[in-house]
Amino acid sequence: MTIPDLSVSLGYWQDRPPEEALLTAETADRLGYGELWIGEMATYDAFALATRVAGVTGEIALTLGPLPVSVRDPMTIARGAASVAGLTGRRVGVAIGTSSDVVVAGWHGRDRRRAGTALRESAVALRQLLDGNKTTFEGEVVRTRGYHLRLPAPESELTIAAFGPAAVRTAALHADRMVLNLITPRSAAVLVERMRDEARKADRAVPRVAAWVTAAVDPSEAALEQIRRAVVGYLAAPGYGEMFGEAGFEDLVRFARTRPHPRDLLAEIPEELVAAVGLVGDGDAVRSRLEEYAAAGVDEVALVPVSVPDDPCGGRTMAALRALT
Repeated sequence: MTIPDLSVSLGYWQDRPPEEALLTAETADRLGYGELWIGEMATYDAFALATRVAGVTGEIALTLGPLPVSVRDPMTIARGAASVAGLTGRRVGVAIGTSSDVVVAGWHGRDRRRAGTALRESAVALRQLLDGNKTTFEGEVVRTRGYHLRLPAPESELTIAAFGPAAVRTAALHADRMVLNLITPRSAAVLVERMRDEARKADRAVPRVAAWVTAAVDPSEAALEQIRRAVVGYLAAPGYGEMFGEAGFEDLVRFARTRPHPRDLLAEIPEELVAAVGLVGDGDAVRSRLEEYAAAGVDEVALVPVSVPDDPCGGRTMAALRALT
């Protein structure tokens, strides 16, 4: 059975030095991966980091984001993408999403209450701007008037991060690609079919599907612990809790929803849960899981390689997965 195409996403692990992102990017490029996802979290500005990444890599394509639409407006996203493309000569894609209350309301002090509307309207306005059109768009949440790029239009591929029904429909109607995060193959299959149905109803070409998947081949205990910490915040979240429950972890989800101290919840997360949403194990186990994602309709897996002392920057994991292709 075939496996999805593979790309690499920077992990920004909180327990690792931020500058490791550049080493991960260099390694991904050296190993021949075709695309690098550059998100935006607590450290680097995505556009600044992408420009620097281009200086230390050879030819890997860059996808910026997902950028939160309640924080980044279409004009600044389009101008940023065109800036990176113009300064680096790279193919530059753009990904957008709704992000979280912690990021949008907490860090940025912005209103996230109509994030679904902002996502849909941003996708429409952004497509026009990325194609170099002079754009006037008056939505309920998103507005832009009279701007067009002075730089060459990057004509970027537009990716939309989705999980809930509204975001999946927006991806179906407006994206070139939908991306899913922290997803089991079973849940991915449901969302892929829902997106395909929406695209067919609109008589639109069906977008491709990518999934971000944390990866650790032949993981050490440190690698497993890093992934456990990454999933703690999702166990009680609406939608994600139900997904983990369907995967056989109902008791853990119930415990998470009692709001225990994070360290107590972390101690209860088994390796089986980590493997349910990751590429974790030996080469055969990882290939089998990739085949499951392919069967679910996932066209591409964006690897988020662990970075721990015994596998700094995820180099060993990236090399092992590259060998599968």
